[in-house]
Amino acid sequence: MHRITSTIQAPFRWLGHTAMSWSFNAGGLAILIFQVLRNLLPWRWQFDGPETWRNLYRVGVKSFPIVVVTAILVGAIMVIQSGLYIEQYGAYGLLGWGAGYSILREVGPILIGLMFSGRVGANNTAELGTMKVTDQVDALRALAIDPIAYLVMPRFIAMILMMFLLVVIGNFTALIGGAITSQVLLDVNMVLFFQSVITFVLLDDLLHGLIKAVAFGFAIAIISCHFGLSTSGGAVGVGRAVNASVVGSAIAIFVLDYAITFASL
Repeated sequence: MHRITSTIQAPFRWLGHTAMSWSFNAGGLAILIFQVLRNLLPWRWQFDGPETWRNLYRVGVKSFPIVVVTAILVGAIMVIQSGLYIEQYGAYGLLGWGAGYSILREVGPILIGLMFSGRVGANNTAELGTMKVTDQVDALRALAIDPIAYLVMPRFIAMILMMFLLVVIGNFTALIGGAITSQVLLDVNMVLFFQSVITFVLLDDLLHGLIKAVAFGFAIAIISCHFGLSTSGGAVGVGRAVNASVVGSAIAIFVLDYAITFASL
């Protein structure tokens, strides 16, 4: 009888636990966004300068090589995929437009955002989570040091700024990769490729992708910091927090991408 009762109660217990977890995370994210925006006000502006420079280097410079390599390959793949249809109609003058439009508006920001969340966001959550479970965050509060100003703000500023710059660099290198591939595999002159990009790709397409880059950087920074600062349960808890951070960031990237794309129609 006891086993039957437990079996009936299990789905409701899981549903309640899931609802409580989602409510806790939604509330925590809202509070963290409010605290970050409050620290950005001119009369409350405070963050640690050396910590910000350290995060700019860690987030941006160390991500540069993998972004460049990935972007070149993405540009090459875009040209290979679109080249199959371009060759059928002989519209080689549109090859640059097809690759550039896709890279600048969608592929570049999304791909770099996902890579950014997996590398930088996960590392950020693991670092803050380790500090939380070893009571270093509580030690800062005991020393009258605000963890938001000292730990979150430098990471928030660095992640938004570097996400923007990495998308700019990634877009440029992806176009170079596409141009080289069009020359080598399709015998389409690189000058013709870039002329097609300049002629047909609009400034709005570039700005559309850069707005997404800033939105993705904001979401990844807030989500990774929230899961890091709410970590509990030792090393196992840090692992769970990192997993939740990566999943949450990926969902946020696609939701924001849909919302921004829909709003631009």
